[in-house]
Amino acid sequence: MTKRHGYALLATLATVVVLVSTVIYLTFSGGAGQDTTISAGPSPQGSADRAAAGSWVGTWAAAPAGAEPRTGAGFAGRTLRNVVHTSVGGTSARITLSNLFGTRPLAISHASIALASAPSNPTALPDSLRRLTFGGRPGALIPAGGQLVSDAVRLDVPADADLLVSTYSPTPSGPATYHPHARQISYVANGDQTQNPRGDTYTEQSPYWRYLAAVDVLTREASGSVVVIGDSLTDGVTSTLGANARWTDVLADRLREEAGAPRLGVLNEGISGNQLIPGGQFKAAGPSGVSRFERDVLSRTGVKSVVVVLGVNDLLRNPRYADAGRLLDAMRELTRQAHARGLRVTGATLMPFNGHRGYRPHLDQLRRTINAEIRGGRVFDSVVDFDRALRDPYAPDRLREPYDSGDHLHPSDAGYRKMAESFNLSHLRGSAPAEL
Repeated sequence: MTKRHGYALLATLATVVVLVSTVIYLTFSGGAGQDTTISAGPSPQGSADRAAAGSWVGTWAAAPAGAEPRTGAGFAGRTLRNVVHTSVGGTSARITLSNLFGTRPLAISHASIALASAPSNPTALPDSLRRLTFGGRPGALIPAGGQLVSDAVRLDVPADADLLVSTYSPTPSGPATYHPHARQISYVANGDQTQNPRGDTYTEQSPYWRYLAAVDVLTREASGSVVVIGDSLTDGVTSTLGANARWTDVLADRLREEAGAPRLGVLNEGISGNQLIPGGQFKAAGPSGVSRFERDVLSRTGVKSVVVVLGVNDLLRNPRYADAGRLLDAMRELTRQAHARGLRVTGATLMPFNGHRGYRPHLDQLRRTINAEIRGGRVFDSVVDFDRALRDPYAPDRLREPYDSGDHLHPSDAGYRKMAESFNLSHLRGSAPAEL
């Protein structure tokens, strides 16, 4: 049997499993309680009803960053329970699953969503577990390189809370699409445990998010979402594990709690090691910011505003060939693409990194040149000045000590909080973009 025929047979078997699961579900679904699935399509009662229900807004997201090493068979026969944290609440929910880096179709025969009974806990809050469907069926086949949005389910989702999103794959699917620096523990169980609210069957812990790319809610709490594209400084690699202490988490708190703030969800599309433009001395982590901007930012649900926090890795990974002009042109290209969608862009200045192993004096000069253009209003619509907020006033090429995690590049929890506090929240309101 040729490899091509083998893959075709596996895909066919996966399809049969999904169809059989559908029949089983339709026959025995009564055991899971009341049907909580709702149509994601137009309301038959007209636009007034839809407006009363709210609008779909992204409450959580993570960028697919690559194919997880040593997962050539995927997670056949196992359940993944991803733990994610909401930025805004709503009355219904739906998820997006990604097989972006898969090499074969990904079969999902069952999936569920629930509220966690406690932070970072794999046990569901009583009566909160909901069976997810895809086009009315309990399972789906996601092609290699593709993604799929579930049907919506009724679930009262709180803001600032942990959700449990569980998926079961019955057959091998090739490498798992994952986000490696979650700063959150998720869980793995043997067999199909998607409908099990208890966490004791989830005997394996995982520092990754797998397959899950987004969670949306139907809400009247927020008018839309702000989407942040960034690298490890946005991914929050040195923030406290499980504490939701990334600067984007603190920004979500501010948008939810401060008087007069625009009510927006916050979607963190940071990838550790990510570069703005492709190429360089070392292999970049994930697709470049320019190449993934449409998928990871502009296509997110309810996006109203964009924040760009990229450029440091382009300097550190290209010390001999780094070019301020190329980076500024790429930043302006992101702004142009956002403007074409009527979106306002806030750009961040590049923070200092003297003391880090990649520091070179000429790279710091390039950083200062880029920051001068950003501050001058010649790149983005508005500026969040992370450099000025976190640098040492007596040594401006270094992070101030309380804000330094110790590696002289990534902030401490206090530094991440300071980054979020540096925002003028009015800059995140949706408005006509400025001409640059």
